[in-house]
Amino acid sequence: MATQHLDPTDPTAGPVPADALAGYLRAQATEFLRALRLHRETGAGGPEESVDAARALRRSARRISGSLHTFQALLDADWAEDMRPELAWVSGTLALEHAYASRLERLLQALHRLSGAPVFSARPATDVAVAGGSAASGRSAAPGGAGPAAPTATAERGNLTVGAAKAGALLERQLTLARTRAHSTALQALGSSRFHAVADKVAVLASEVPLADGAAGADLRPLAAAAEERLTDAIAALPLVTAGHPYNAEALVHGLSPDPVPHPQDAPWHQVRLLLRLHRYAREVVHGAPDPADVRLLTAGEALDRHRDASEAAAAAAQAARTPRIAPATAYALGVLHADQRHEVEAARYAFRHCWQKEAVGTS
Repeated sequence: MATQHLDPTDPTAGPVPADALAGYLRAQATEFLRALRLHRETGAGGPEESVDAARALRRSARRISGSLHTFQALLDADWAEDMRPELAWVSGTLALEHAYASRLERLLQALHRLSGAPVFSARPATDVAVAGGSAASGRSAAPGGAGPAAPTATAERGNLTVGAAKAGALLERQLTLARTRAHSTALQALGSSRFHAVADKVAVLASEVPLADGAAGADLRPLAAAAEERLTDAIAALPLVTAGHPYNAEALVHGLSPDPVPHPQDAPWHQVRLLLRLHRYAREVVHGAPDPADVRLLTAGEALDRHRDASEAAAAAAQAARTPRIAPATAYALGVLHADQRHEVEAARYAFRHCWQKEAVGTS
C-alpha cells in the first residue's frame, strides 16, 4: 500500500498531459496574488492575519518554484531559469522572521524543561546585560531568591538553573534582534522593484503558462518519477544505521568548537527534506491535489522538519555560547542546551528511519 502512495504514476491510468501542469501553476499563481493582496490589506492591521498572508505567499512561491524545477523540460527554459531563483528569494526572505521566532520559542522551552528555571523572561532590559559579561548578578537570577550555597549533590543542577535564566536572556536578545532585522528585510523586499517584477511575472503566469515547444503531447509522469527516484537515492545514501542509535557521540564533537560552519552531518538530511518536498509537489501536479492518505510522506516530512528545527536551534545555542565574556554558568547552560538539541536531531533522524523503513518492510 505504501509503495502505491509513493509511486507518482499509476500503470493502469493514462498519461498526465502538460495541461495539468499549466493548471497547477495557474492555480498557485492565483494563490500567490491572493495572498499578496491579503498581506497588503493586513500589513498595518492584525499581526495574525499578516503572518497568515506571509505564510500563504511562501507556500505558493515554494510550489511554483518546485514545479519549475521538476518539470522544467516542459517549460520555456529561459523563463523557468529566471523565475526559480526569484521565487526562492521571496520564500526565503519571508521565512526568516518566522524561523527566528520559532527558534527562540523552542530554545526557551528547552531551557525551562532542562532546568525548571523561569526562562520565559518578560524583562529583557534587566537580563540583557549578561551579554556584556556581567556575572555579578548570577545570584539574583536564581528562582525564589535562593542563597549562594547549594548541596554538592545538586551543584550541577544549581549551575544549570542559575545559568538558564541568563542563557535565556542572551538568546532572547540575539534572536529577537535577528527577528527584527528579518522583519525589516522582508518589508524592504516586499516594497522593492525586484519583488514587484516577480509579482508581475506571477500575475502573467496566472493567465498564461509558457510551455516549451512540443510539451502538448508530453506525459508528466516520467518527470514526477524522476523526482521520486532522486529522493529514494538520497535516502539510500543517508547513514540510517547511525540514525538507529539513540545517541550519536560524533554529532556533539563539532558543536561548540570555534568553527561556526553548519554541522557536517546535517547537510544530507536537509537535502532529503528538500527532495521530499519536491516529490510531494510533483505528486500534487500529477494527481491534481495533495494526497491526504499518504501518511508515510507526511510523517517523514514532519520528522525532517523537526530535524531542521533542532539542528538550527543547536547552532543558535552554540553561537550564543561563543559570546565573549559570558558568565561560566551561562556558558554551561548553553552547552547543555546545545547537547539537548543535538539529541533532538538524533531523535528526529530515528523517527524518520523508523517510519520510512517500517513502511518499506510492510510492502516487501
